[in-house]
Amino acid sequence: MGPTNPFHDPLRFERQVKPCSLVIFGANGDLTKRKLIPALYRLAFERRLPSGFSIIGNSRTEMSDDAYREKMRQSVIQFLEESPFDESVWRDFAAGLFYISGDLRDPNLYARLSAKLAELDQTRLTGSNALFYLSTQPSHYAPVIEGLGAAGLHSAAPTATNPNPWRRLVVEKPFGHDLASSRQLDEAVHRVFAEDAVYRIDHYLGKETVQNILAFRFGNGIFEPLWDRRYVNHVQITAAESIGVEGRGGYYEEAGALRDMIQNHLLQILATVAMEPPALFEATAVRDERAKLLRSIRILKHDEVPTHAVKGQYGPADVGGQSLAGFRQEDGVSPHSQTDTYAAVTFFIDNWRWAGVPFYVRSGKRLAKRVTDIAISFNPAPHRVFAASAPGAGPAGLAPNLLILRVQPEEGISLREGDAVGRRPPAVALEGGPPAGRVARLPRDRRRDPR
Repeated sequence: MGPTNPFHDPLRFERQVKPCSLVIFGANGDLTKRKLIPALYRLAFERRLPSGFSIIGNSRTEMSDDAYREKMRQSVIQFLEESPFDESVWRDFAAGLFYISGDLRDPNLYARLSAKLAELDQTRLTGSNALFYLSTQPSHYAPVIEGLGAAGLHSAAPTATNPNPWRRLVVEKPFGHDLASSRQLDEAVHRVFAEDAVYRIDHYLGKETVQNILAFRFGNGIFEPLWDRRYVNHVQITAAESIGVEGRGGYYEEAGALRDMIQNHLLQILATVAMEPPALFEATAVRDERAKLLRSIRILKHDEVPTHAVKGQYGPADVGGQSLAGFRQEDGVSPHSQTDTYAAVTFFIDNWRWAGVPFYVRSGKRLAKRVTDIAISFNPAPHRVFAASAPGAGPAGLAPNLLILRVQPEEGISLREGDAVGRRPPAVALEGGPPAGRVARLPRDRRRDPR
């Protein structure tokens, strides 16, 4: 078999990442075990990590490097999606996986971390580049940032192999619990790190379908002319989960569905769906258009809230012969909790493009089906030819045309045409399969095994 055409290799066009170390604070937590380490292993499997890439995990639990590697190995086997588990890939990956225990408020932790980064610069040629990932409770963000600054870890001196080493910070949501605490967190970050060295991560924006919304909208001329109040009747954005709080009752008791999902993940999706075209496809231009859109969202008056917002909480139930606890029976939750595990809000955007178009945003736990999608419902035809003539047609005539962008679990874009028999299944059918009607599905282009 002859050599493959390099232009057919999708990796050929990806920007090459420089060697670096990733420091994960909260390395024994749920996010690290379920998401971060499995995702990093997948990058290793696809040969997309730089040479010498190293990971330093930190938590308070005493543990050796080998014990931590085995624990993460089990997590990857349990939570890995799409890529197979390969022992040889894991061995290479685990060779760069290290662990340092210590309290986040202890200056000695940061001194040991500095020494480890210097060691990796020599042994694995990381170029003194380091990315600090805050996968901890939000209350620990400020102490970690202050500890990094006090130890001088926020910057690095030039080395023989790297004249411009970088140090960067990743902050997971939530960014505070209200406006005042969010501003305090920003001030703590900026006392140590420059703005261009900070990544505020909303991982929903990294999902393939969400990223493809911009290309879908602005990369072709088919739907963008229809993307406004003249043709769109309403937009539904749904993030439904079939599981409960899964051992995170203490966190969820403080957050709730509105803070946990709607004010960050789903509002970012709304902004991506509704924003104006950026002048350039680069971070600052996209951010500016998102911010402009968010400033256009109408703030509800106090007496409008009951009309445009609702919250709920899941209770105990028997599902499939299994007895499931209600939210108030979860560990870390008050037996009298009023925290919302379901929230739905109607948003209105007061600008020329979207004036009068409602955006229905909803999220909840312990629902019938796990699904996250965006459904754009288009206005009906001005004259309903089929309303009277179609067999079985109801007085409303055809079901609306829907463009559905599925974020998870099966990424893709589908278009549902009006149904000539007058059926009106829900746009987002949490309890069943795909909606009735003809569907043209554009499946996700899955990356082939590069090996």
